[in-house]
Amino acid sequence: MSNADRHRLIAQAVKESGSATVPELAELTGASEMTIRRDLDALAAQGIVERFRGGARNLLLRGEEPPFALRAHEALDAKRRIAAEVSMLIADGETVLLDSGTTCLEVARMLHGRQVTVMPLSLQAIHVLSDAPAPTTLMVPGGRPRNGEGALTGPLTLASLAALRFDTAIVGCCGLSAAEGLTAYDLDDAAVKKAIIASTRRVIAAADGSKLGRTAHAYVGPSALVHTLVTDTTAPPDEVAALDGAGTVVKTA
Repeated sequence: MSNADRHRLIAQAVKESGSATVPELAELTGASEMTIRRDLDALAAQGIVERFRGGARNLLLRGEEPPFALRAHEALDAKRRIAAEVSMLIADGETVLLDSGTTCLEVARMLHGRQVTVMPLSLQAIHVLSDAPAPTTLMVPGGRPRNGEGALTGPLTLASLAALRFDTAIVGCCGLSAAEGLTAYDLDDAAVKKAIIASTRRVIAAADGSKLGRTAHAYVGPSALVHTLVTDTTAPPDEVAALDGAGTVVKTA
């Protein structure tokens, strides 16, 4: 088992049970207790768990967003399929606004080297595209990175969005449902998403099935603002049907 797979399994076990001891996690993963202690120290440093003597406990409150470092390894195959499908919807020559988040980071990788102009709203995606060869054009906004997320927020980000217009925006979803609309975990992130939508003629939401039917804390707007949703096969069929009925074109990768 790789380190990333073991970290993911440990984080999930602690999240589901609330806490776990080193011996319990060693039995679960087949790793030595010494390895588990190092794993827990690494996860604690990323803000995923809280260490206590002999184990770790969950740090996340109900409705709280999991850390980027943990989300980056979740449903990775699905995110890559979604990103490939999103990339196919982008025509050469388009100006593209790319939201923050782990799925949008995979989209950035797909756009690397494409004949597009891209303005990413996260440090991670900016890094991915920073060495992109022509004909890719990278635009970098202002803003303040959210701790642990790298997502750009604040007045400078909003000013950058207000000054420009884009063909397509690719938006990451914390939650999306026909009934509750598009939602985010963070109020600053919600403000950026509203500005994204206001500055583009087409909105594509990129979200794996776990985000559909979920409602996060901060309201962005009704689901009808999303022209196209690209999701995966785990998406709840009833929610897909409801979103389709509300006017969003749903594509499954």
